[in-house]
Amino acid sequence: MDPVGVGFVRDQRRGRPWGSRARLGDVGEERDRGEPVGASAAAVRRAVRVTYRERTSRLPGAVLWTTTTVPGAGPVLPDGCTDLLWSAGRLLVAGPDTGPQAQDGVAPAGTRWVGLRFAPGQGPAVFGVPAHELRDRRVPLEDLWGARRARELAARAAAADAPGAVLEQAARDRLRAAGRWTDGATTDVLPGRDGRTAAIASGLGRGRPVAEVARLVGMGERQLHRHSLAVFGYGPKTLGRVLRLVRALELARAGVPYAEVAARAGYADQAHLAREVKSLAGAPMGTLLRAG
Repeated sequence: MDPVGVGFVRDQRRGRPWGSRARLGDVGEERDRGEPVGASAAAVRRAVRVTYRERTSRLPGAVLWTTTTVPGAGPVLPDGCTDLLWSAGRLLVAGPDTGPQAQDGVAPAGTRWVGLRFAPGQGPAVFGVPAHELRDRRVPLEDLWGARRARELAARAAAADAPGAVLEQAARDRLRAAGRWTDGATTDVLPGRDGRTAAIASGLGRGRPVAEVARLVGMGERQLHRHSLAVFGYGPKTLGRVLRLVRALELARAGVPYAEVAARAGYADQAHLAREVKSLAGAPMGTLLRAG
């Protein structure tokens, strides 16, 4: 049985509200023509037909995904998100990244992972710590929720046909206990994220200057910086760069020419796009696209 459940998007390049993060090994993703990519494509085709799948979570703003570690997996790229990860009885929290995170040696090939990925600014309300404390880190859940609670959740996930549903329920319970979730409520604000946080992400994601975003949300620039560190894990300038990278990768994967990608994603020109991609992702755009 699928460990996450039904309703997954077959191609991870489509329908992703918050970036392209396959935390552990997305090289074996199938392209539209049904061929996996990467140096070990033939072996992956025989052993693991599809290594990454996702669906929109029942928790608004989140995405539920599953993947299998494959040889030669490419790095995880920054996207402003935090994830709750489950695999082989272990629960980890992946914080927001500021650069590519190499996956070599993290887990043996064939390891199955299930993850709940939270929108930028949503994770701290679930995990109970400021986002900057998790930046560029992978932390055992027990360090945040306590050993007993983490063990109980891991046991429920291990016993469930769909561990992802267990992760979703745990996140809902945490938000409900903090007064950030009400069953049946209808709101444009994502659970765990207030309207001001949403406005900051929206403004910076569209390339607005930091000073302008600060005025729009009624903050001084220093106050905006402190708030951004707490909820996103980055200062506002870094957050804007990361969200712009996510947008650029989505456009490029859709086949948009690089010059148009630069214009639509808010870069000064194609050269600016190339510099920023290399700086944040550690590789040129063409290399990233070939790796899936």
